[in-house]
Amino acid sequence: MMRLDVEQFDSLLSALYDASMDNAYWEDALEQLRALFSANFVTLILKMPDTQDEDDLGLMVSVGDLKDSGKVVYFPYRHNLTPFVNQPPDKVFTEEDLMTPEEWHESPYRIHWCACNDVYHVMAVDISTPDSGTLRFRITRPESSTPFGPQDRELCHFLLPHIRRSLNIRNLLDRSQTMGDLYSKAISRLSIATVLIDENGLILEQNVFAKEILESGDGLKVVGGRLETSYPSDNRELRRLIKEAFENNTRDTVGKVPEAMSVTRPSGEVSLGVVVESIPSTAWAEGKGQPAAMVYIRDAVGKSQASNEVAKKLFGLTPAETALSIQLSNGLSLEEAAEALNIRRNTARAHLRAIFSKTGVRRQTELVRIFLNSVAPLGQGDQEP
Repeated sequence: MMRLDVEQFDSLLSALYDASMDNAYWEDALEQLRALFSANFVTLILKMPDTQDEDDLGLMVSVGDLKDSGKVVYFPYRHNLTPFVNQPPDKVFTEEDLMTPEEWHESPYRIHWCACNDVYHVMAVDISTPDSGTLRFRITRPESSTPFGPQDRELCHFLLPHIRRSLNIRNLLDRSQTMGDLYSKAISRLSIATVLIDENGLILEQNVFAKEILESGDGLKVVGGRLETSYPSDNRELRRLIKEAFENNTRDTVGKVPEAMSVTRPSGEVSLGVVVESIPSTAWAEGKGQPAAMVYIRDAVGKSQASNEVAKKLFGLTPAETALSIQLSNGLSLEEAAEALNIRRNTARAHLRAIFSKTGVRRQTELVRIFLNSVAPLGQGDQEP
């Protein structure tokens, strides 16, 4: 195997695992591999183009004499043109394993895609991962360089497990972040305000609904960067809830119900509902990281964020019936809803009878309940309230 000293190995592994945490570090990792193998290009193909969809592009990160060297970019070529398809997973191969030198030299793929970038000698491996499918790794040299030999193959095979782990960690983190984003959007679509605070009540993050509530200053507000209530008695209770949440973070809280309170609003509107829940710290990192808690706020008089399109599909309503149902779920009377929609009261009553017939309810209160408890708000697009 080619010589790889301890410092080189440590630097390369550090770069690979840094890249698993942040895509910006792939450039460093691939550049080190390029230098190690005396290559002109090193490429990771993360997603192949869909041959059935002309608009679908593949995804790759590559280093070398390229415009976007080191960046994760889309690339427009059809993988059925390359002779390197359908290879056994995790087996290092070169172009010499697939064809004679003459066949490779005359290959349309080499002439069309490789010659313009002085790519001639190719060493490749299709890396299988448990959660990311197959990812393609390619190392190339110009025609003037020596071909890849047994020592190159052996070194590539030696590094393969580390490259695989790095790619799989990156995929798992991306998936976890995507799931977190979906849950966060779902919370927002249900009109639940969320505020992330530290143990002193300082606000670390907030979603758009929380921002709207706090900016109104009606019950909850921001004072010196801290979450506070409008009235001292409520503020003392909020402080107690926050303190209790962080104390719970240091002991077993399985089965314990999060603390909750109602917050009086100076406007006289129905009180805000508030729940404070600690974010458990990982058992593997005791004493590390910033303790935090999540504050969930629900405005009982806030307008429904139900999607018109989803509500229509759920209940089989017409656009006019859907619009009336949403106005009623926002707390308006039939007369107020008719006025808001600029329709006659008799028309509104006719719509309501049709809604009752289609939904199977008999009272307006039941209609409001099924709308508020349906998945209609989850079909709302990502937008501010």
